[in-house]
Amino acid sequence: MQRRRIGRSELQVAPLMFGGNVFGWTADEATSFSILDAFVDAGLDFIDTADVYSAWAPGNQGGESETVIGKWFRQSGKRDRIVLATKVAKHPQRKGLSAANIQAAVEDSLRRLQTDYIDVYFSHEDDTETPLAESLGAYQRLIEAGKVRVIGASNYGGARVEEALAISRQHGLPEYQVLQPEYNLYDRAEYETDIEPVAVAHQLGVVVYWSLASGFLSGKYRSRDDLANKARGSRVEKYLNPRGLQILAALDRVAARHGSTPASVALAWLMARPSVTAPIASATSLQQLESLVAAVHLTLTSTDIRELDDASA
Repeated sequence: MQRRRIGRSELQVAPLMFGGNVFGWTADEATSFSILDAFVDAGLDFIDTADVYSAWAPGNQGGESETVIGKWFRQSGKRDRIVLATKVAKHPQRKGLSAANIQAAVEDSLRRLQTDYIDVYFSHEDDTETPLAESLGAYQRLIEAGKVRVIGASNYGGARVEEALAISRQHGLPEYQVLQPEYNLYDRAEYETDIEPVAVAHQLGVVVYWSLASGFLSGKYRSRDDLANKARGSRVEKYLNPRGLQILAALDRVAARHGSTPASVALAWLMARPSVTAPIASATSLQQLESLVAAVHLTLTSTDIRELDDASA
């Protein structure tokens, strides 16, 4: 399987990242374990989570996803087969990117994950109240202590990434090596105009979230009736318009030519974009996981890509 480098770091990963936000939320522990085992068995190795996952769910406090992954590490013994990313800044009790908060949050995450290091540690969102040099200095201490290998920035604008990189170089601090923005076949403008040019200019890795537009690009939501009693229904509704349906029609056509599925095609389109290291996608069943894995082995033609680009223009 093709492997891709994370920015200019030594880390290399398979071109698909599993979104662990579902663990402890829409996937129970047993289901999560079976999905993780199947994911690794398929030759994949890149997992995304965050300390805040899934504080939004009734009865949860945050840390549930990390806890499930930690239990799986202990039970399976597969920690060394995973490139693990988690995040700091949005947990209800660990908000922001002050040095003290980063230090406290990483210890919480390491304990829940039952590991002594994090491969990629993301600033989950920008914190304009804390100097960038303070946050980057905290990450430097974690890297020197062997608790973090690489750092990344999620939900940062292009100008802010440029500013952070300049401060890193000015003060000899670690540089963000990977970005995590929203990007998919429907939501294109912000990434392509603001984030992508910065990532390309500085050779940064990019892992994109909402790769399937909250499941819309899988094709399972084609009318408002399909949204009833769905966890992500409120997010998907905005895609049910003529442009969204035009994109689904193009995905259907390309999928039919390849004997594939709309979800696999939508992910393969992201993997084919040179600036994207890996799309992030989630599954709550082994059947859903199959479509994600299939995307890794699907090579779109230039005609396929042009048809999808035109439909989503």
